[in-house]
Amino acid sequence: QVQLVESGGGLVQAGGSLRLSCAASGRTFSSYAMGWFRQAPGKEREFVATISWSGTDTYSADSVKGRFTISRDNAKNTVYLQMNSLRPEDTAVYYCAAATTRGLVLGPRSYNYWGQGTQVTVSS
Repeated sequence: QVQLVESGGGLVQAGGSLRLSCAASGRTFSSYAMGWFRQAPGKEREFVATISWSGTDTYSADSVKGRFTISRDNAKNTVYLQMNSLRPEDTAVYYCAAATTRGLVLGPRSYNYWGQGTQVTVSS
């Protein structure tokens, strides 16, 4: 069982930056692929970025490529999402998720554990 707790969300002006963190419980964090998703009001949950178990491989959605960076620190059982050049359309609840696989995982149904989410609001 893995428990995930996100933090770092908040209100920021367009063009600003935020760094989200996701702390995981359990000693097997390094064996999981991790991902970030987001869900805006009235919309479906959307893939943002994923990172392999070792951190050597990452993949991001086109909508955030070049602005958001996913990373992880296995010694701290934490995955991060650095968000730069934020836009109003980035406003959403952001969720981290863990998959019991080591490679990149894009589909939400392939994730086994989810956090409760953290709100990110970008004002224009």
